[in-house]
Amino acid sequence: MAAWRLAFTAPLLLVVTLGMFVLAKASPFDPVRQYLGDRALTTSPEIARQIRANWGLDRPLAEQYLTWLGNLLRGDLGESRSMHRPVAEVIGERLGWTLLAAGCAMVVMLAASLVLGSLAAWRRDSWADRLISGTAYANEAAPVFWTALIVIWIFAVRLRWLPPGGLTDAASGTVEPADVLRHMILPVAVLAFSQSSWLVLFVRESLITTLREDFVIGARARGLRERTVVVRHALRSALLPFITLLGARVPELVTGAILVETVFSWPGVASASVQAALAADFPLLAALTLLATLAVVAGNLLADTAYVIADPRVRVLGVS
Repeated sequence: MAAWRLAFTAPLLLVVTLGMFVLAKASPFDPVRQYLGDRALTTSPEIARQIRANWGLDRPLAEQYLTWLGNLLRGDLGESRSMHRPVAEVIGERLGWTLLAAGCAMVVMLAASLVLGSLAAWRRDSWADRLISGTAYANEAAPVFWTALIVIWIFAVRLRWLPPGGLTDAASGTVEPADVLRHMILPVAVLAFSQSSWLVLFVRESLITTLREDFVIGARARGLRERTVVVRHALRSALLPFITLLGARVPELVTGAILVETVFSWPGVASASVQAALAADFPLLAALTLLATLAVVAGNLLADTAYVIADPRVRVLGVS
């Protein structure tokens, strides 16, 4: 399976990049007008045509695509029209902050999903189960940005426990680890919370089903403690489909990161994609879309690998 995914990656990326060019061509937004802003009203048509020619927008779509693809293969991602800097420099400066926030959110999400899902299954039909399941369903229906705004209002505006956003305090001239940690708490918590609902519910349902299996009943008959039966026997078996589901949630994690970084003014690549879209900055937007596609493919490959590690009896083609 992993080998097939790797073989499928190159055609997938070609289709994604070609689709980006087609959509950019069909878009009603003029990148030159977006670039000029208010100056578009006073800029002469000759200058606008010259800018369009410099960017290659007056060329046929196929020629634009092949030129961009050739530059990409040489490692040239182009120049960001909205930030007036090389795209590679913009991504390199911001990627680390996104990986830090998303990585911490992933760890929190995994731990919370396993603990809460297991508790709900273990205490099925109890008040704890109803509270956890009800919260998960309500969270799944709530938009991520809405959750983020509520959290900011409670913990930053009303209680004033944590900063509302940014990487550091506005008055700070340096980036200190303790300051970054304080500013990370809310965006990481919101991102983890917003993406954990179905994982919690899946762990609950999977564990409830596993607790009815013969090997679990046999473990109880041997006199093992209930906690040992749940954690060492039932939960391990229930984790296998959970790992696959986790890989499938990577696209939603990317989407959630875009909204969370935007609301909390976190200086990552996800929030940069919003700026690129608003400014019709195609070079930056194309590179970020390509990066998001690679993240989805990598997430599924990691899920395949983790599946084999969790249960060596499973043989996944290309991994084992």
